[in-house]
Amino acid sequence: MTTYYYVAASQKFLLEEEPFEEVIEERIRNYKERNQEIDFWFIKQPAFLEAPEMADLKPKIPQPSAAVVTTNKQLATWLKLRLEYVLSGEFEAPSESIPEPLASLEIA
Repeated sequence: MTTYYYVAASQKFLLEEEPFEEVIEERIRNYKERNQEIDFWFIKQPAFLEAPEMADLKPKIPQPSAAVVTTNKQLATWLKLRLEYVLSGEFEAPSESIPEPLASLEIA
C-alpha cells in the first residue's frame, strides 16, 4: 500500500477564489527544474471521500468538492500552508474502501 496525502476544499474555492492555477503551475515548474517526476493530481469529486474512514471529513467540505492528492508529504504541507482554507490528511491505498486513490465521481 501507498500513503497518499491530500488537501481538499470546494471546487469553487480552489478554482475561483484562490490563485490555484498559479500555485499548481509554480509547482510543475519547480518539479521540471529539479527533473522531478510529477507526484500530485487534481481530482474533482474525489471518490476517496466516500470511504467510511472519511465519514467525518466529507460533511466539512462544501460540494462539489475537489482535492489535490500526492505521495509527497512535504508538498501536501506546502499546499495546506499556501491555500490555508483547505482540509488535509492522509490515507492508505489501494485498500478495500479506497481501491483507486485517484478516482473521481464526476460525470463527464
